[in-house]
Amino acid sequence: MSRLANFALVFVSLSLFACVSVRAPAPAPTPPVPPPPASVSYDPKQDLGLLWVKHAAEYGAITRQTYRSAEAALPGFLADTSWSAMPGQTDAENLPPAVILDVDETVVSNVDFQLAFERPFTNRKLYDFYRQHAAIPVPGVVEFVAAARNAGVTTFFVTNRPCELIDDNPDPCPQKHGVIEELESIGISTDEAHVMLADENDWDRAKIRRRQYVARTHRVIMLFGDDLGDFVPCVRTKLYGPCTAPATKASRAQLVEEHDDYWGNGWYILPGPMHGSWTSFR
Repeated sequence: MSRLANFALVFVSLSLFACVSVRAPAPAPTPPVPPPPASVSYDPKQDLGLLWVKHAAEYGAITRQTYRSAEAALPGFLADTSWSAMPGQTDAENLPPAVILDVDETVVSNVDFQLAFERPFTNRKLYDFYRQHAAIPVPGVVEFVAAARNAGVTTFFVTNRPCELIDDNPDPCPQKHGVIEELESIGISTDEAHVMLADENDWDRAKIRRRQYVARTHRVIMLFGDDLGDFVPCVRTKLYGPCTAPATKASRAQLVEEHDDYWGNGWYILPGPMHGSWTSFR
């Protein structure tokens, strides 16, 4: 075969090879999209915080310990007329002594309500619950209030339950009377002048203005609560009172450190695992 013939054969072979299409590899199969996770409905009967308050003997031991420690400190705070549990309160030596207590989870335990009510929470649901159920005292509080009053100390109750109109009830703040009835049912008598709600007198949810209102006429020797906001302002993500920036976990921890000398020394905090400002910082 001539050189020319060989060249022609090679040319034809290459041309045929070039015309053969090369099949691209098949694309990898698309993995199936997993279904969205099934939503888990909240079951209060599985909430360890609620169950601990309801069933743990340790809960009652802690609250009794808190109130008995405070009762033991009463004589010293009464004798030292320069003492105040309100930072910044001065020139109060001649004012009558007082203590300020939060209500929910400090004086009255709402654990049965927390276990029973249908979510979401509304203030009306809480109000209606106590129209039908007896209030439960936090262990130790009734005895402490009696001891404080016997020592000449006035007791004020500051709660963030709001004043809200209810149906055809002409009372502008039926919740206040509801709180008074709850306290009386557990053995703590009081009146409207010594119970202060949110949204009353233009007070917001920052309790600092209500504490300052008490401090105008009384030397505040003790504060009680289950929430950081029962002692200092600016503990929430929402802006209330003097706050100019939302609270953070770091700022809340800093507030605790800045007031280190008060804890167990005029300021008495109780367990609050069921609700409160802390739930915004989980």
